[in-house]
Amino acid sequence: MTSVTTKALASQPATATSPALLDDWFDPIEAGLRARVREFIEEMIREELDGVLARPRYGRRQKICASDAEPQPVVGHRHGSRERSLTGTFGKTQITVPRARLEQPDGTTTEWRSGTFRTYQRRTLAADALIAGSYLAGTNTRRVRRALSTLFAGSVGKDTVSRVWRKVKSDWDAWNARSLAEEPIVRLILDGTVVRVRLDRKATSMLLLVIMGVRADGQKLLLAVKSMGSESAEAWRTVLDDLIKR
Repeated sequence: MTSVTTKALASQPATATSPALLDDWFDPIEAGLRARVREFIEEMIREELDGVLARPRYGRRQKICASDAEPQPVVGHRHGSRERSLTGTFGKTQITVPRARLEQPDGTTTEWRSGTFRTYQRRTLAADALIAGSYLAGTNTRRVRRALSTLFAGSVGKDTVSRVWRKVKSDWDAWNARSLAEEPIVRLILDGTVVRVRLDRKATSMLLLVIMGVRADGQKLLLAVKSMGSESAEAWRTVLDDLIKR
């Protein structure tokens, strides 16, 4: 008697029966964009430095005119470059930043600082806004880090989220205290709105009292946003009194 033994298809190696699960998740657009981010940012910084030195790399400054034998004085000189890390909505990338020394009227020199890529900058403003927005939407620090780890290539840690939040809080306090004396406001619009935020490590709904100002030219301007717990007359009076002081 002859016996026949068969094996279930499920017992065969998965790689022999089906392609990898995420093979079709590759996005050539995202990959191409991220590959070009570095060279784009570096070109922006190089052009900024060229403008400061008024000459291209390895070039000389032009003379004032053809008949003038005296060239314009060079205001500085390049001296190498340094690698810096930058995280944006495009992910994390390494940027080569050129260095230069600028000559001062008293004969001394100072290190050139890029206005495009600030000295201690580690993230773009859009990246900070995304991190802060996720936190303010009611997501705790750990979940913000996990949610954004793929986008930012794992470079968003708990300390990063905390630093971004402290910066947002500082900017918010300064905005609330800014002077409005020079604003030509002719009309006020008062309204209440409910938003969901994090409070004492819990997501909760919060009522905000909002005041919009209308300028003489018709342009609207956000003047104040306060959390008062209710839309009572006393709450609105407190917000308006603070607005008058500014």
